[in-house]
Amino acid sequence: MSTLQLPALLTAGELRHPSRRTKCSSLRSFLDLTPVSKPEPLTIDIPYHDPSSAHRYDAAIIGCGPAGLRLAECAAARGLRVCCIDPAPLSPWPNNYGAWLDELHPLGLASIFDHIWPTATIAIDGDNIKHLSRPYGRVNRSSLKTLLLENCTTTGVRFHPSKAWNIEHEELRSSVSCSDGSAVTASLVIDAGGFSTPFIEYDRPRNRRGYQIAHGILAEVNRHPFDLNQMLLMDWSDAHLDNEPHLRAHNAAIPTFLYAMPFNENLVFLEETSLVGRPVLDYSEVKKRMVARLRHLGIKVERVLEEEKCLFPMGGPLPRMPQRVMGYGGAGGMVHPSSGYQIARALALAPELAEAMVECLGSTRMITGKSMNCKVWGSLWPAGRRWEREYYCFGMETLLSLDLKQTRRFFDAFFNLEPRYWHGFMSSRLSITELAQLSLSLFAHASWKSRVDVVTKCPLPLARMIGNLALQAI
Repeated sequence: MSTLQLPALLTAGELRHPSRRTKCSSLRSFLDLTPVSKPEPLTIDIPYHDPSSAHRYDAAIIGCGPAGLRLAECAAARGLRVCCIDPAPLSPWPNNYGAWLDELHPLGLASIFDHIWPTATIAIDGDNIKHLSRPYGRVNRSSLKTLLLENCTTTGVRFHPSKAWNIEHEELRSSVSCSDGSAVTASLVIDAGGFSTPFIEYDRPRNRRGYQIAHGILAEVNRHPFDLNQMLLMDWSDAHLDNEPHLRAHNAAIPTFLYAMPFNENLVFLEETSLVGRPVLDYSEVKKRMVARLRHLGIKVERVLEEEKCLFPMGGPLPRMPQRVMGYGGAGGMVHPSSGYQIARALALAPELAEAMVECLGSTRMITGKSMNCKVWGSLWPAGRRWEREYYCFGMETLLSLDLKQTRRFFDAFFNLEPRYWHGFMSSRLSITELAQLSLSLFAHASWKSRVDVVTKCPLPLARMIGNLALQAI
């Protein structure tokens, strides 16, 4: 097992013994303590774009998140001229990432985990605990970004530290106007700037999206009850709300769960999460539920080392295809509609998209215009992958309709499936045929109450999925 690489200001000697701590309520410590530091920008010598030159790139990639940098690396390694546009390409990523080890190990990225737990657990309720024999790790954001930036530098990617302001298209090229008054010209523009991008167009309303919201802290605590060899993937228990009737009633209708990564006896990452909601659950309520949970667990927060608010859309329609700007990562609809996972998928599919880009823009071939747009969009979203996504959206719609008791019954049956099913579902690895087999197996493993839930809650989402599949087949 690897060890946590702590912030520089937090040394082993600073993890004070519980007996010497100042006592304070979990409510006060959680609400009033502010993070002790902010991560510093990376110190890497990266090559920059020269705004005074008339250089034309094969691809301009907007955004230096994991998706954008991985795609830039893969495209440049195949001989394409690439420029990444981002206001602060060396700034640290704000959110934590977790992933299954078997997703990133085949990509040669096992070294970027700063901590690995041999197993994960699911707490359906206080008495029903499931142990998952699948290693899970916390991604070291600094290590991953450093690795990707170094690979980009080695392969010749240029960086332009500015905000993409507008995109103008001509027949054979596009020009990205930037906030510093300059422009970057490329044959293909790829938006990897996240969910709120203004550059990706849709031909269907996006009001069918769900939203995942979470509040997380990396905290030094007096103690915690978690096994250091297990990460807690989901805890759906609600005993912490026994003395909070209003919160308990709302949680019974729209549940949240605890996600916990214990690094040592006094250091833990805690996150209260609404898996999916529509409309989005109020952030202050998520925080209040976490306060009540920490109090119930006897956890007193001494110092908050990092704090994060996570909010992003799930499901909904894919972007209009094809269109002049290529979307990748969150901008390309790649978030798993049922779980919210994205990073491993974005890292894994980058080589496929890069190969399609080379077929269009490489030195031995030049495909432009609509043919190029069809090629790159089709490489990311072939028919089979779009069908699979419709199934995951069906899963999201089903989860949206479940209350706490029904959610517990669902996950009780889901994690009783053969591992290949729940592994594949959570990692977007199952074909549409395998997803149909998963549905039959899930129904067979479910309790009679859960089967009633399925029969009563699924017809409308199922009809919508079938309709969307029929439209795609036309």
